[in-house]
Amino acid sequence: MEKEKIIFYRCAECGEIVVKINEGTCTPHCCGKEMVKLEGKTADAGMEKHVPVIEKKEGALLVKCGDIPHPMIDVHYIEWLAVVTDKGLAIKYLKPGDAPEATFEEAEHGIAYSYCNIHGFWKKEF
Repeated sequence: MEKEKIIFYRCAECGEIVVKINEGTCTPHCCGKEMVKLEGKTADAGMEKHVPVIEKKEGALLVKCGDIPHPMIDVHYIEWLAVVTDKGLAIKYLKPGDAPEATFEEAEHGIAYSYCNIHGFWKKEF
């Protein structure tokens, strides 16, 4: 799976997020409108809580949300973490109270993503 072909979209009305696994000529629609293509932010302007941090540990990838652990409370939390590698797309859904991290299958290169319910979509290539 080519990481460049994975595209995330979000509905501006209801917040629904969809993933396209290949780039075609159409844009997904939701609530009667075109969905917005998400562009992953890569710098946190000193907050250091959103950009994914990737650690290779014991044959796996440990993806953490930020150098400083992101809050995981009811009103502010990481909804999910994902990685796209040559092996495919993998997503780990999180909820308040969980640790803001996930373990994925090891890969040499790819992109890690995080999605904060308040601050949006973040990415880091590795």
